[in-house]
Amino acid sequence: MHVIVVGCGRTGAGLAVKLTDAGHTVAIIDKLPRAFRRLPADWPGQRIVGFGFDRDHLEEGGAKRADALAAVTSGDNSNILCARIARETYDIPRVVARIYDSRRAEIFQRLGIPTVPTVPWTIDHVLSRILPERAVTEWSDPTGRLHLIEQPLPPEWEGRPLPPAALQGDGIRVVAVTRAGIPTVDVGDLVGQEGDVLHLVVAQDVEGKLETLFSGASLVSGPRSGEDRR
Repeated sequence: MHVIVVGCGRTGAGLAVKLTDAGHTVAIIDKLPRAFRRLPADWPGQRIVGFGFDRDHLEEGGAKRADALAAVTSGDNSNILCARIARETYDIPRVVARIYDSRRAEIFQRLGIPTVPTVPWTIDHVLSRILPERAVTEWSDPTGRLHLIEQPLPPEWEGRPLPPAALQGDGIRVVAVTRAGIPTVDVGDLVGQEGDVLHLVVAQDVEGKLETLFSGASLVSGPRSGEDRR
């Protein structure tokens, strides 16, 4: 994948390093040249001095071929503007913006722009929006044997009934779904939609199965909505 990161603060720099370590190509944009000091000297990505809402700078970073963009500057307005340009002008499929104002976050979730709050695990939350196979642990019980995990809905499940049978086995339960920023625990009659986020309770001894379940054809369970179910 090719990813554009806008903002080279602690979150942006950490995100850029994790992405290149995972084998992806990255261009990072920041208005301050000194911000790039947060990156390792041998970091292999592209450093661009500029603004994430400037089309010239975005195109220099590969916006026309990008698979994802993360806007993680210190300004809500800049992040949302970057995200909207990425989505509406360049049709980048995976876009996420960091938002400080929780009231704004809900509005932009409803507009279809995923947001993440300013929390210590921001990097993992951004990665979970950019890399759809990546799950994020939200909570663990004191024994470490039970985890609440957030997992973006894979494209293979869009238009299919939730919860998928593959995730209702021993040690795994779908306990809630977040759609357009609104969580619900009434998941029995839902049909998967683009942007849905699954919340799973997973026992430690079966957590390793999640990567397999979210890696391909085994995800598909049941016909799409409107298909013949006979």
